[in-house]
Amino acid sequence: MKVLKFGGSILKNSRGFKEVAEIIKNEDEKKVVILSGICGVTDTIQRYLNYNKIDEITIKGLIKHLKRLHFKIASESITDTAIQKKVQNTLKIKLDQLEQLLRGVYYVKELTDKTRDLILSYGERLSVPILTGTLIDKGVKAKAFEADNLGILTNGDYGNAIAVLNPISKKLKKNILPLFNKNIIPIITGFFGCDNNGHTTIFGRNGSDYSASIIAYAIDADRVDIWKDVNGFLSADPKIIEDAHLIDNLTYREAAELSYFGAKILHPRTVEPLMKKNIKLRIKNIYNPFLKGSDICDNGYKKKDIIKSIAYRDDISLIKIHGSGVGNKPGVLSEIANIISSNQINIISVITSQTCITILLESKDLKNSYYLLNSKQIKTIEKIEKIKDIALIAIVGEGLINCHGVAAKVTNAVANNGINIEMISAGASEVAYYFIVKENVLEKAIKAIHNELKITLIN
Repeated sequence: MKVLKFGGSILKNSRGFKEVAEIIKNEDEKKVVILSGICGVTDTIQRYLNYNKIDEITIKGLIKHLKRLHFKIASESITDTAIQKKVQNTLKIKLDQLEQLLRGVYYVKELTDKTRDLILSYGERLSVPILTGTLIDKGVKAKAFEADNLGILTNGDYGNAIAVLNPISKKLKKNILPLFNKNIIPIITGFFGCDNNGHTTIFGRNGSDYSASIIAYAIDADRVDIWKDVNGFLSADPKIIEDAHLIDNLTYREAAELSYFGAKILHPRTVEPLMKKNIKLRIKNIYNPFLKGSDICDNGYKKKDIIKSIAYRDDISLIKIHGSGVGNKPGVLSEIANIISSNQINIISVITSQTCITILLESKDLKNSYYLLNSKQIKTIEKIEKIKDIALIAIVGEGLINCHGVAAKVTNAVANNGINIEMISAGASEVAYYFIVKENVLEKAIKAIHNELKITLIN
C-alpha cells in the first residue's frame, strides 16, 4: 500500500494533469493520492489577501482568472463531455464559495486567521476535482475527498497546524481502506486539515508533503512517493554549486534538518509521522521518472566522511539582548520567548552567553519582535540590538556530532577565503552544524566549504 503525492509545480497545465493521471493509472499497488493546488494558485490568492485594496473589482478579477485557468485545464484534460461538465459544475460551486468568502472579508473589513486559512485552502479544493475527473475519463475509478471533511484533525494552530495522528488514523481506516476493496482510488486535498470545531487549518508552505506522511501513518502505508519537478536532495543548491549531485539515501533526521535549514524539497514536518512507523519516503522527478531519486528511511547509510549536504537560509535576522548576567538569570529567557511566541512569531534558534541572549528568527518578523521586546520593561536588559543582512549555513550528515575534525575543516575553509563567521552552533542536533555569515558572502562561503569537502560529498 502506497501514498502518492503530486506537487503544484508539476500541475501547471493539462499536460501535467495527464502525466500525473498516467502515473497513477500505471501504479499496480493499492494507493492513495494527495494533491497540491495548481502551480501558482495559492501564491496568487496569498498575494491578493496581502493586497491593500480589496474591492468588488479585484474580487471579480481574481475569480475570473481562477475560473478561466481551472476550466481550461479541465476541458483539455477530460475528453468525455459528461465528465467534463460534472467537474466544471463542481469547480463553479467551489469558486462561488471562494467569492462569497472574499466578499465577506471586503464587507467586514477584517481578515481573521481562521478565514485566511479557509481561503488559502481553495487551491487544493479546485485541483482535486480536475484530477479525479481526468482519472475517471481514463477508465480509472477515483473519488475526491477534502481533508477537513475527511477528518484530518489538527491542533488548531492557524497557518502552521500540526496533525493529531491517532484520531486521524481511526477515521481514515474507516473511510479510506474500504475503498480499496472496490478498486477506488481516493484523491485527497493536501495542505490543510481541520481543528476540533471543524475549522480549516493549513500546514504551511509545502504542507501537502506533510499531508502525505500523515495519511501514510494513518493507513499504515509501506511507502510514500512524493513527485516533484526536481530529482531529490542535492549536495548543495545547484544555483550556487554547478556540480552539486543527487543524494540517493538519507536518514529521516538528515532530511528533516535539510528541510528545516532551507532545502525547499519537503515540508519540515514531513518525516515526523513516517519515523513513528518506519515508513519509507522516496522523492521522484516527474520529468525524469526512471531516475531513482532520493530515498529517506530509518537506516539511510552513514558516510565515512559524514557530510552529505550543505543547506542555507538567507531570510533570517538576529536580535541580540544584552545585559549583565542575562544568560543565566532564571526566567529571563522564558519571558523573552513568551513575548515573541505569543505574537505568532517563530523562534528559529536561541544562543546564550553570560551577557547576551541571541534570538534567530525570520527577517519578516524582525521589526515586530524588536518593537515587542522594547515595549516591555524586562529587568536586567540593558540594550536590544537588531542585525539584518545575514545568512545561515547548515552542514548536514548522520553521525556528524561524533566525527572529529569536521568543524575545523569547515571553519578553515571559510577563514582561508577571508570570510568571518558571525556565530556558530554545534550540539543542538546530532546531524547538523550551523553557522552565520554576512549575506553578501553567502555564496562565497558555500563554494569554499563545498570545494574543501568535495571528496566527502561524493557518494
